[in-house]
Amino acid sequence: MPESDLTLAAMAEALAESADYRVLRRLVPRESFVASDGQSAKTGVLIDVETTGLDQQRDEVIELGMVKFDYLPEGRIVGLRGVFSSFNEPSAPIPPEVIALTGITNEMVAGQRIEEAAVSSFADDAVIVIAHNASFDRKFAERYWPIFQRKAWGCSATEVEWRKHGFEGSRLGYLLNGAGFFHQAHRAVDDCHALLEILAFELPTAGAPALAILLEQARTKTMRVWAEQSPFELKDALKRRGYRWSDGRDGRPRSWYIDVDESKLDDEIAFLKTEIYVREVEPRLQVLTAFDRFSVRA
Repeated sequence: MPESDLTLAAMAEALAESADYRVLRRLVPRESFVASDGQSAKTGVLIDVETTGLDQQRDEVIELGMVKFDYLPEGRIVGLRGVFSSFNEPSAPIPPEVIALTGITNEMVAGQRIEEAAVSSFADDAVIVIAHNASFDRKFAERYWPIFQRKAWGCSATEVEWRKHGFEGSRLGYLLNGAGFFHQAHRAVDDCHALLEILAFELPTAGAPALAILLEQARTKTMRVWAEQSPFELKDALKRRGYRWSDGRDGRPRSWYIDVDESKLDDEIAFLKTEIYVREVEPRLQVLTAFDRFSVRA
């Protein structure tokens, strides 16, 4: 290591030991993790897509990044298996605001295509696919690459209660800063490397890595509760409760709905009976698992 780097490293260590400073280090993708000690490992894939916009039916993917890793059943990451990164040229020029956000230009994607066979080969042996906004990434991924329709998915943004574990929020940058790093955001594979570091981070409040918390939540069933034909004047009460609106254009009911853990279903139905309908009601229920949660099919 050059002498100047040693000096900087020593300065960083000295600052980190003081309660008056907080040191963030540039994230350098690492290749080594804690050894598995011969235990049988499973394979996961982290995925991130950059797109021309937020409309999952009309906008297009311009970059796909994936990082494949091995982990033990208790959620400890033990190895990096591979990295996938590819551009895709959309049918129309990339909007200026997307170029400004991602740094991806029309010149960078010109003539580029993401080969479905390559994507399928990379993700084939994964038992779970994780994104940091799975409700966004999964819908795009399934539209482009059918292999993701039959995979279990997890969401690192919503399936870990980050504030409960001392973080300021669930945005990727906040989490990475909390783990002591910064990185080049909004580039697909860079975000995947950042997410890998976050999931490997041991949460002091849990005594386990963040991946373990996510996997536990991903394995649970979720109940989607539909508040169909609820009184219009009570829409704000539903919103405060966490209900979201489905406009019915995708074939789902035109209604407010909420996803709750199976253990909280009785409480949710009681809320609807006493606060919304003020009568006995049997709302439409939908069971979701990691295989359909976050999907356009859910």
